[in-house]
Amino acid sequence: MAATSMPLDLKELVTTRLGENYELHDKYLNRTLVKVQRMIGFDKVYARAEGAYLYDMDGKDYLDFLSGFGTYNIGRNHPVVQKAIRDVLELNLPNMVQMDSALLAGLLAEALVKRLAKQGAPHLNAVFLCNSGTEAVEGALKFAKAATGRPRILSLKNSYHGLTYGALSVTANPYFHEGFGPFVPGAVTVTLNDLDAIERELKQGDVAAFIIELVQGKGVHYAKGDTYQQVQALCRKYGTLFICDEVQTGLGRTGKWFAFEHWGLEPDILTLAKTLSGGYVPAGAVITRRAIYQKTFSRLDRCIVHSTTFGRNNLAAACGLAALAILEDEKLPENAAVQGAELERQLLALQAKHEVIKEVRVKGLMATIEFQEPKSMGMKLGWKAIHAMDASLFPQLIVTPLLTKHRILSQVAANNVDAIKILPPLVIGQKEVDRFVNALDDVLNDLRKFPGPVWEIGANFFKAMKAGAPKEEDAVGV
Repeated sequence: MAATSMPLDLKELVTTRLGENYELHDKYLNRTLVKVQRMIGFDKVYARAEGAYLYDMDGKDYLDFLSGFGTYNIGRNHPVVQKAIRDVLELNLPNMVQMDSALLAGLLAEALVKRLAKQGAPHLNAVFLCNSGTEAVEGALKFAKAATGRPRILSLKNSYHGLTYGALSVTANPYFHEGFGPFVPGAVTVTLNDLDAIERELKQGDVAAFIIELVQGKGVHYAKGDTYQQVQALCRKYGTLFICDEVQTGLGRTGKWFAFEHWGLEPDILTLAKTLSGGYVPAGAVITRRAIYQKTFSRLDRCIVHSTTFGRNNLAAACGLAALAILEDEKLPENAAVQGAELERQLLALQAKHEVIKEVRVKGLMATIEFQEPKSMGMKLGWKAIHAMDASLFPQLIVTPLLTKHRILSQVAANNVDAIKILPPLVIGQKEVDRFVNALDDVLNDLRKFPGPVWEIGANFFKAMKAGAPKEEDAVGV
């Protein structure tokens, strides 16, 4: 008789071992990341999450203005998504049969196409479901090359499209390239405002697609005026497909359902992920014109020439359906527009008060505060000292006390840029906006004390960085 295995008691496991998080990751996962988290004071143990808040083991709340890099537009642990997951599990549906066409995947694709039609893009009527943003970008690049027969892809300076090889090749940010080359050939970087250079590339007739984040995640940069319309017109003129990467900007983040709506654009291919997961099961999508889609699946023997094992799974589809319903029912894109306007108003008032703020860039609930060298003597000395230590250090002096002193989670906007970025859940209200702006005001006031505790944080970071050489057992070949 076979031995009967004991069922896994996950609640007991979590209850008894919560608090070991960083030790486990240091031993078995990314110990370099753990070292950084401990160094900057981000080694918190969160025991619970709800809406726009995280809670530690003592029940203290932390305002989540990072929202999983934009995954939690609908807030954390939304009960509607939880119910959808429970319903799927209770139905005991067959899952990932592969040689079938699953109902829930079809319903999610239908819901996405209907939503895009409502938002002015009825031409985007064919969907490929996948697992993540970078995988959606990979699919979009393949679809574009199959549809056009062309080898090259244009992307913008400072762009971020993901870290798998195709997506990384069109991510025009050297920070992510170091140590991983050579990259997929044919990727060309251009500057958005240089329309002449863009046209020179396009008129060669070998560019399959131009991929754009309409609001760049690394720094919240976006075009002014009609630049995007001119780029799209050039793509049409030279037969190049126009891809809008909306992995982060889509599903309400910028104050509209999709960022392309702000500029009245008509993308040929759209990528989505992050919020489509509902915060539970990874989900992504490539949405395009049917004619483009069919160029990839062009013959019966090519029906699975581009595929993914987990892309059409029931749990992801259920989460996607729930997330779309929540965004609509709770009017979260509209709330993002309202709260984003209030956030921008208050941040601009803060800029007038603090000379260290160079620029405020806000699009819906996607915001960056960029800093500059101050003129007052004490702060100027502190600024120069910190930058002499390390060019990337200053924004960490803002992000760390926001968390350790005010319990607000934010992030450095980009590598070697004096800026911080926030991505609040779209469920926030006036209370959360006020809390963030008041906390930032307090941190910036503390910067005026030189020498002082905020500047000491920078010195301590630098010492920790200098002492952070890999252990012998971490070295290659040991």
